[in-house]
Formats: sequence, C-alpha cells, structure tokens
Amino acid sequence: MQIFLAPMEGVVDHLMRDMLTQIGGFDLCVTEFVRVVNQLHPKKTFYKICPELHHNGFTPAGTPVRVQLLGQEPCWLAENALRAIELGSHGLDLNFGCPAKTVNKSKGGAVLLKEPQALYDIVSAVRQAVPAQHIVSAKIRLGFDDTSLALENADAITQAGANLLTVHARTKVDGYKPPAYWDWIAKIKAHSPISLIANGEIWSAQDAKHCRQQSATDDIMLGRGALSLPNLARCIKYDEAPMTWEELKRLLIKYSGYEIFGDKGRYYPNRIKQWLGYLQREYSQAEVLFQQIRTLRDSQDIVRQIER
Repeated sequence: MQIFLAPMEGVVDHLMRDMLTQIGGFDLCVTEFVRVVNQLHPKKTFYKICPELHHNGFTPAGTPVRVQLLGQEPCWLAENALRAIELGSHGLDLNFGCPAKTVNKSKGGAVLLKEPQALYDIVSAVRQAVPAQHIVSAKIRLGFDDTSLALENADAITQAGANLLTVHARTKVDGYKPPAYWDWIAKIKAHSPISLIANGEIWSAQDAKHCRQQSATDDIMLGRGALSLPNLARCIKYDEAPMTWEELKRLLIKYSGYEIFGDKGRYYPNRIKQWLGYLQREYSQAEVLFQQIRTLRDSQDIVRQIER
C-alpha cells in the first residue's frame, strides 16, 4: 500500500507538506496546482509552489513531491509539464477534479469531465512531452453532474498514456458531502487497466480499510483526513494510535514556528485558525482553542495561548 498526500489549494503548501511528512507514513506528495493558460511559466513559478524543487524534489523528510498542473490547452500544459520535470518534479500530475466555480468557469478542473476527448488530448500531449521514465498521473472525480461519463473519462486518460489515476469518489455536484462512492472505483478498475488511487472521505484507519475493500484498490490519497488527524497515514499503515491532544499541541507550536518565521508569516493567524477548523473533527479541544484565539491578530499572542 502506498499513501499519497493530496493537493489542497491554500491549505497543503510546502510548510504543511514538510510537517506531515516528518510525522511520516506518506510515500508521495502532490502540490497545489499551477494554473496554465497560454504561456510557459518561468522557473520561479514552480519554485514558489514547490520549493522542494531546490532539493531534488524531496521534502526535508525525504518524501518525493509531484507538481500538479491545471488548464485546458494541451500544448501549453505539455510545455509546462516538461519544465516541471526538468526542475526535479517526481512525475507530473494533471488536475481534472477541482470543483471551484472560478476554475470551472475558465474551463479548468472538473468541468473537463464533460469532455472525454479534451481529457485525452491533454494527457496525450503531456505524455508525449514528458520522458517515458517519468510518471504522468491525473486526478478526477466521478463526473461533473453525474457518473454517466466516469468509465469513458477513465478510458480516455488510460488510452492517452497516463500511468496512474487518482479517483475522488464523488462528482463535482457532490462537492465534499458524504458519502464517497468507493465502489465506483472498483467499476473503473474492472473497465480500465490503469493503476488507481482511491480518494475521498477517509478519516480513520477503519475508513481506509473499508475504502480499500470497496474500491478493490490498495493505494489511497489523504486530504482533509490528514489535516484532521495529522498521524492518520501512520495509523493506517502501521496501526499507530491517533495522536493525543498534548502531542498535537506540540505540533501546533512547531507549525507556528514554520509559519511565523517562514515566507508566509503574515498569514499565520488565518492559517492556524483554518487548521483548527479541520482539527475540530477529531479533537474537541481544538474548538475551545479556536474560540480563544478567534479574535487574536498577533502571532505571538496566538502562540502564547496555545502554550497555555
């Protein structure tokens, strides 16, 4: 079993990747997407979204990182894919799952699931541009409005030459509402020979077990679950006990140091509150702490409150 850390725009940046991979259990991370329209991005764009490229594409803990691209133009996606590989990305991922309205309006993300031919053209162009020894992967949902094109979309991506397909087992219209339809991944597996990764609604080791059984797939991707329970990957892979609140508090203080002294320090108050929002699912103490720091704006005041 391999466990991948999901791309989550504005949430799982290089600092969060660093921290979660130091806890352990992840085999690969995928970055937030680089939006591609009609140009070859300068190298600094890739270094900004993936500073790990300065270190051969690995987090400080040694976990490989894969750059993700989002867009609709095959030729420009192909050129940017090659640049990402040349800079050290461990393969290249294509985003066909983002449900954001602003992204979909500009014909990016999940809206492309309405057009299997567009998926084929994009993946084919990227596969031809990226040297064969590097993995080209894609992330999809089960569809946009419904699942009527799920098998056709998976087949288009497979026929275009992708090596790996992550399936978020919900449609765009489903958003993030439970349940995730893991059994649909098994249907895709029976239809297409491409290697699959199951994603969606995995919050615990028990969820991961059920997901793997229903999807008939070994490999999984964790997103919100890893933010709600930071050692979830280890709970799944090594049967480790969930992190205690005291352990988590130490982690929050460590993360505070990353954020305050990192290149995004000015965003720290908002980022720590955002993370506490995810942690509330697993820790009632996180809701109490959130209420205590909700109106605070100074980073040091927030850290002092956590330490108390």
